[in-house]
Amino acid sequence: MTENKLKYNFLLLLTAMIWGFAFVAQVEGIEHVGPFTMNGTRFALGTVSLIPVVLFFERGRTDKAERKKTVIYSTIAGLALFSASTFQQIGLSITKSAGVSGFITALYTIFIPIVCLFLFKTKIRANVWLGAVCAVVGLFLLCYVPGEGFSVGLGEILLFIGSWFWTAHVILVDRLGKTIRSLHFAWGQFVVVSLLSLACMVIFEEPTLGGIYNARMSILYCGVLSVGVAYTLQVVAQKKADPTFAAIAFSSESVFSAVGGAIFGIDNISLLGYVGCGFIAFGIIIAQLVFEKRSKKAEDK
Repeated sequence: MTENKLKYNFLLLLTAMIWGFAFVAQVEGIEHVGPFTMNGTRFALGTVSLIPVVLFFERGRTDKAERKKTVIYSTIAGLALFSASTFQQIGLSITKSAGVSGFITALYTIFIPIVCLFLFKTKIRANVWLGAVCAVVGLFLLCYVPGEGFSVGLGEILLFIGSWFWTAHVILVDRLGKTIRSLHFAWGQFVVVSLLSLACMVIFEEPTLGGIYNARMSILYCGVLSVGVAYTLQVVAQKKADPTFAAIAFSSESVFSAVGGAIFGIDNISLLGYVGCGFIAFGIIIAQLVFEKRSKKAEDK
């Protein structure tokens, strides 16, 4: 592996770590503000922090047709992102567990090929099915409470629903984002999410400046690091890194969420639950791998 390749792979892992620890920041933030306030402020801050990135990487004029397409596509994907982040934040506010939230959310990486099978008749590789089975076993163990049996609360259900919206969002980004500038597309989505979340904040919550101030470190982390910095690292590194490693690196986000929850003492997952996390992590990683058949000529060498 070349030095440059190693550098870009490291940046991908750093991106996953930032996103994983964002679950910890979200848990800390909801102690002071409501879910819509948390999402509204962090996405608004993320929108602002991404402006210099957009201007640096994708500066230049765009024609009217592309601007119109960007607005339409960003709105559609932004609605999916708003739904996903809303279910995640509300579910997280109930479970108050970065690890559980991270692993249930990460199931979208397995849902994507399954949804594509039904929508686009895309063939599913055997290792994806194996990953799905491992994830189901892991989810069962994660939700199994020793001495009490299998227990699924409202928080877990909302996180699970949210993972399907994350699935929809990734598919929409893949289908819609190929013909427009990626950073313009991302920035437009963040605008949609921040506006919708702030509107819901005003309607459904009673935010205070004191609460927002107390949650400032969580909002700053999620807004600046998780959106502005991490997204920039993703754009820069993913163009040079190995695609298979990139998929595995991003799937490690759930592992970092559990590590962060343990380090900061906000998680209370049983030993069996951590075994379940291991099953889910293995399922996610094995589902990302691409096994190519070696040609006969290569085998003879």
